[in-house]
Amino acid sequence: MPEEWKAYLDPELLGKYAIEYGTSLLGAVAIFAVGRLAAKWLARSVRKLLRKSRMDETLVSFFGNVTYFLLLAVVIIAALGQLGVETTTVAAIFAAAGLAIGLALQNSLSNFASGVLIIAFRPFRVGDYITAGGQSGTVEEVNIFTTHLKTPDNVGVIIPNSSITGGNILNYNANATRRLDMTVGISYGDDIVRAKSLIHDILAKDARILKEPAPVVAVLALGDSAVNIAVRPWVKAAEYWDVWFDLQEAVKLRFDAEGLTIPFPQRQILVREDKKAG
Repeated sequence: MPEEWKAYLDPELLGKYAIEYGTSLLGAVAIFAVGRLAAKWLARSVRKLLRKSRMDETLVSFFGNVTYFLLLAVVIIAALGQLGVETTTVAAIFAAAGLAIGLALQNSLSNFASGVLIIAFRPFRVGDYITAGGQSGTVEEVNIFTTHLKTPDNVGVIIPNSSITGGNILNYNANATRRLDMTVGISYGDDIVRAKSLIHDILAKDARILKEPAPVVAVLALGDSAVNIAVRPWVKAAEYWDVWFDLQEAVKLRFDAEGLTIPFPQRQILVREDKKAG
């Protein structure tokens, strides 16, 4: 064995190093173990407080996890400091890593921030029919990064949250009632008063048409080939499309039965005979 090795294997020196570094190691392990338990307890407490404030469960889980990992990073730095590692260097490494991750996930962070806003302010809820991010559909799920819609023809659409908060949001279920806007055209030769009376009768016989606000039936415009009558009844938002389809059919059938005409575009072609020909 080389002579220089013997100096390092001196029992007294080994004992000294064992006591010095062993104590630091045990201290670091103790700091990490106790700190980890404390971080879990504090994260659990944060989750409980957020649930008491009736915050969305997605945000509760997220903020609980963020609290835990931030505290765990502090615990790790403290444990490394106990081992004699320069804590400012470790903190600088953590900061640089965080900055690099933030730049790499810039778009994801934008979607995350938008997801927090959507969950916090609730411009729509699961089950609402909305138009947002250039898409329309029923909201099925709201996540931190994306929102899931289902279109009327049963197609799933996943929209990044930043696309939703970056534009207009139309929520068709935001209010309990909606106004149904129809336009019915009648011929210029038909009786306007009679046509309006028939439409009022159709609306009165449909129990889904709300009495208040009262339906509006009025002449909207004198068109090129028809007198256009605006029909504006109010219905429950959930029954909007059912009433729309039924009302269209009911007006056509009633007008046919009563002899009223719903004009459609026509074109007359006049053929002039050139007498000089031949």
